[in-house]
Amino acid sequence: MRSLIIIILLLSAVSAFSQKENKYIRKGNDSFVDQNYKDAEVDYMKALEKNPGSAKGQFNLGDALYKQENYEDAAKLYQNLSEAGPSDNAKADSWYNFGNTMLQSKKYDEAINAYKNSLKLRPEDFDAKYNLEYAKKMLKQQQKNQDKNKDENKDKDKNKDQDKKDQQDKKDQQDKKDQQDQEQKDQQKDQQNQQQNQDQQQKQDQQKQQQQQSKQISKKDAERMLAALKNNEKKTLEKVKKQKMKGVRAKSIEKDW
Repeated sequence: MRSLIIIILLLSAVSAFSQKENKYIRKGNDSFVDQNYKDAEVDYMKALEKNPGSAKGQFNLGDALYKQENYEDAAKLYQNLSEAGPSDNAKADSWYNFGNTMLQSKKYDEAINAYKNSLKLRPEDFDAKYNLEYAKKMLKQQQKNQDKNKDENKDKDKNKDQDKKDQQDKKDQQDKKDQQDQEQKDQQKDQQNQQQNQDQQQKQDQQKQQQQQSKQISKKDAERMLAALKNNEKKTLEKVKKQKMKGVRAKSIEKDW
């Protein structure tokens, strides 16, 4: 009798939790229909607080997150339900929606695998078949673009290498030209220095020559002056001598008055 009462109480408690869970799920569904996806997310979260294992609450929360483009969190919910769903049909829906999140994330390999798993559980699903083919097409396009990008990158790398080579060649040519210019400048400077030295030496030689000439001229002038002095002295002596002779004659003709 006591056990029966406990069972009845437990069933009553589960029923009460289930009613509260469904209440928030219905409220969330209304918000979802009205495209108020954030409000729907809040209500589905409240439903999961009442019953964390609710497959319906998890699935609908995944839909609300998907509509808000939160593909990462939505994918986690779908992936969990694809393995622990209450039925094959629920698992098929979860694989399908997981494929959609991978498709939106451009993870085409994972999307293809998800649609294939969905079709294993529900082979007649036309939407899953269509999305599978679309994912395959997008994967080919992605691989084509990657190959194209690789080729372009190779061309870019090749062009970069060629540009580097051209720049290095240009630098080498410029360095060579600069070296030649510097050698030419050094040569011109040496020539200028040599010419300056020659001019200076020539100037010094001219100065020495002028000094020697000046000395020679001074010597000649001195000799001329000495000669002139001697000549003047001679004339003076002769004049004095003449005057003396005249004095003597004057005495000889002098009379005694």
